[in-house]
Amino acid sequence: MENTTASAAPAAAARRIPRLSLARLGILGALLTNRKAAIGVGIITFFVLVAIFAPVIAPTRDPNRMVGRPHEAPSLEHPLGTTRQGQDVFTQIVWGTRITLMVGFVTGTVVILIAVIIGISSGYMAGWSDEILSLLTNVVLVIPALPLIIVIAGFVDRPGPETIVLVLASISWAYGARVLRAQTLTIRNSDFVAAARVVGEPTWRVVLNEILPNMTSLVVSAWIGAVLYAVLTEATLEFIGLGNPNIVTWGTILYWAQNNAALMTNAWWTFIPPGLCIALVGFALVLINYGIDEISNPRLRTDRVQKKKKKAKAAVCPGSR
Repeated sequence: MENTTASAAPAAAARRIPRLSLARLGILGALLTNRKAAIGVGIITFFVLVAIFAPVIAPTRDPNRMVGRPHEAPSLEHPLGTTRQGQDVFTQIVWGTRITLMVGFVTGTVVILIAVIIGISSGYMAGWSDEILSLLTNVVLVIPALPLIIVIAGFVDRPGPETIVLVLASISWAYGARVLRAQTLTIRNSDFVAAARVVGEPTWRVVLNEILPNMTSLVVSAWIGAVLYAVLTEATLEFIGLGNPNIVTWGTILYWAQNNAALMTNAWWTFIPPGLCIALVGFALVLINYGIDEISNPRLRTDRVQKKKKKAKAAVCPGSR
């Protein structure tokens, strides 16, 4: 009896130890507790550091400067070879990281700010305000981004990253606003929101302190989706020649590789590295999004724990099912 009590005491003490909640850990801490999200954060952090320390990694300030022979294969002097114009591909990728990530992060931030303002305002306020904002959201939803940018590119001489950011930010917020509006309609009838109203809290304080914190995972997920969409769209538009080819980004590197027939001349080093960078950034953002789903959805966490228990049980008892 004493042995049983003694063995049960540590187990009871272990159960009494509170686990760190996701709210206490914060967004970054919560992401690092998830394996998928941690890998994604690590990849994005790597590219952000490359963009920040570009002058140290690639001291050449002008990535368009000719430094070697045309289509020179990768070597110690040029780790990723040279382009048809004799430009160093490694230098172009390092400096192109800055503009590509800038377009993605700035566009995603502007998109989510507009989506949060319009979506939460539409969902929290009833009457004609909700009808007008919903009508505006539905109109923007049916506007295609690519044809609009093609039309704008026809009027703007050499549209640069600023044009792409402006167009994408002005028409990409509608889907996120609709999702946030639907979530706000559910939360605004909650008891804690009603209690805040009874106490006499102003509308802006109710929205910032009661409604918005309960949609943190949804907002972060929408921001990640907007960043991914912006990075891929910017690369696509520049690849088909709708950007400024004189500005070095991952998309313009692919554009010049296509124009110089890199695939026909087997100059793989001019299109595989930038394409791989775009794929890695997209893969990292998708991993972070999956991680947020697992963190914010208790059912997914429960399923993952159950799978681990089944694997452990199968390892201990191989014959059991």
